[in-house]
Amino acid sequence: MKILITGASGFIGSYLVEEALNAGMEVWAAVRQSSSRQYLQDSRIRFFHLDLRSDEALATSLDNHVGTHGPWDYVVHAAGATKCRSTDDFRRINTEGTLRLARLLVERGALRSRFVFISSLSIVGAVADTPAEPSAAQPKGLYGYPLITDTDTPQPNTAYGKSKWEAEQSLADIAGLDYVILRPTGVYGPRERDYFLMAKSICQHVDFAVGYRPQALTFIYVKDLVQAALLALNHGESGRAYFLTDGGAYPSRAFSDLLQRELGVRGVLHVKAPLWVLRVVSSIAGKIAALRGKTSTLNPDKYQIMKQRNWQCDISAARRELGYEPHYPLERGVREAVEWYKAAGWL
Repeated sequence: MKILITGASGFIGSYLVEEALNAGMEVWAAVRQSSSRQYLQDSRIRFFHLDLRSDEALATSLDNHVGTHGPWDYVVHAAGATKCRSTDDFRRINTEGTLRLARLLVERGALRSRFVFISSLSIVGAVADTPAEPSAAQPKGLYGYPLITDTDTPQPNTAYGKSKWEAEQSLADIAGLDYVILRPTGVYGPRERDYFLMAKSICQHVDFAVGYRPQALTFIYVKDLVQAALLALNHGESGRAYFLTDGGAYPSRAFSDLLQRELGVRGVLHVKAPLWVLRVVSSIAGKIAALRGKTSTLNPDKYQIMKQRNWQCDISAARRELGYEPHYPLERGVREAVEWYKAAGWL
């Protein structure tokens, strides 16, 4: 079986490549000319240079590939941007790039079977941020917050979430496309940089949080997400989206407390600031980065993400229809990530 994995040089994509190789697939890693191949050293990997900026360039590349190697059986689209300087950049990369790839794969006969799109829980927005009484239709989670379900109408409140949601909606308009959408919560693990910043902060004896109302967080370890993506190649209902977490829900300090324990750090100062402080800092950091032609870890999108109080969602459909079963509860995942940070010299 031949599989094309986009975003292959990135955090999630590189793990997808490794697991697809382990499954005995013929793996094509879609990369840009400038992409790092640090985690793509296996000699079995075949490379496909991906340019999603224009129909003409992509169609030519796909035609050349099909003429020489034939179509792929599967495509997992993990490429995308989580930080951009503008809303237009998010839309160009995450929405237009996704739709261009999916449409031309079908039109040029480059895909035999299924297209798996890695979207995000961020498409939903803060639809379940108010504690509610439990009911059979909407079960209650940690702190009394309702679980986000696939009956909730997405209300994305970030440019990133909006760009992913627009892509999700438009995939349904591509005739002949067999696709499944995955909506993972926050993905962490080795090679990932944003959650690693929390580990660095803990090493400096500081843990920073915002907002005084209880926050219920969810996580998914990268290897569990990869498991779900490969299951989705042959399982799940075409056109359906599946929420993904590790199956747990955690208080806001759970991740940092586990990091502290695994790192053996004592005497951490836990600082909790009001949301307005984060809003101001994020706005200033975003504007400074834009003036410098860069992106910032703290930005208005990040403010909305950190502001949200409830990230609990119902993963029963993924369990039932994909056969997904998470193997990395937070404690195990954090332990493995910290071991990797140390072995790789990040800490």
